[in-house]
Amino acid sequence: MELTYSQACENNKTAILAVLQRVFLQSKQVLEIGSGTGQHALYFSANLPQLTWQPSDLLINHPSIIYRQENEGSANLLPPLLLDLNEPWQASASLTKKVDGIFTANTLHIVSWALVEKFFVGVAENLSAGGILCIYGPFNYHGQYTSQSNADFDLWLKDRDSNSAIRDFEKITELASSVGLSLIEDNTMPANNRLLVFKLQ
Repeated sequence: MELTYSQACENNKTAILAVLQRVFLQSKQVLEIGSGTGQHALYFSANLPQLTWQPSDLLINHPSIIYRQENEGSANLLPPLLLDLNEPWQASASLTKKVDGIFTANTLHIVSWALVEKFFVGVAENLSAGGILCIYGPFNYHGQYTSQSNADFDLWLKDRDSNSAIRDFEKITELASSVGLSLIEDNTMPANNRLLVFKLQ
């Protein structure tokens, strides 16, 4: 089997972990949405031994996640769940209980805005009160790109899929607020990315 690999995951994992170690300090189980290659799941679970890390993604991405989990993963890294943002998470991923942490990286600018809205519905339904949501990726502020590289990236995104786009920070926080999530941190990350941290009231 040919493992999928993301250089971006290797580049950003240390900076992301520094935030997760702090905001997930009291968390017991984190659900990752869109685990992709499984590199983040592998690294974060190994460095956050106090919690259980639950990867999830579409079936097409499961082989690499499973390989890394079975061959390199620590005991707190679980096999991936099938989770399709088009479907209710309980039905899609067979979730049986709420989690106290949710993490996603580089997903909201890939999926359509309709799926971004469904993502937040899923978060509100599956995150326990007081739980933490972390979203990593690029965002626009006041309708403006934060760098030329992000502007170029947005053009590339829209060229490959007209439903993809770098999302506006204000629209994301408004959507989050509508389902009971409050922004508690907006962390600057390398390469013009951000790590937004929300808490469910």
